Amino acid sequence: MARTPASAGPSQRQLRVAELIRHALADIVARGRIMDPDLEGRIVTIPEVRLSPDLKIATVYVMPLGGQGGQKIVKALARNARGLRNELAKNLRDMKALPDLRFRFDELFDEDMLGDDLEDWLNESFLMKRAFK
Repeated sequence: MARTPASAGPSQRQLRVAELIRHALADIVARGRIMDPDLEGRIVTIPEVRLSPDLKIATVYVMPLGGQGGQKIVKALARNARGLRNELAKNLRDMKALPDLRFRFDELFDEDMLGDDLEDWLNESFLMKRAFK
C-alpha cells in the first residue's frame, strides 16, 4: 500500500474516527456527565476533533458559548480527560483502542465567523449593485 505524503491532509479513517469522537464527546459534555465545578452550567461547543496519523492522539477543539473563559474550560476538560475517555469507551464500543485526549481552545471559530460575515456583506453589496443597474 502506497503512503501518502504528510501534506496530503487527514485520511478518510482519521476523519471518520474524529467525527465519531466529536459526536460522542459533545453528547457527554451536553448531558453533564462530567462532575467539575468549572463545567457546571456551561455550554461547550466541540467544533472539531483532529487525530494524529496513528490515531493515538486526539486534539479536541472546544469553544464555550459566548467565548468567555475558554482557557478555564480547557483546563477543566484536561483535568477530566481520563473520565471522558472512560465515557467514550462506553459510547464507542466498536473501537479497538481510544486515543489520548488533548484539549485546545478553538481560536479559529471567531475568525471563521468574521469571514462569514464579510462574505455575506460582500454578497449583499454585489447583489444590490446588480439590482440597481
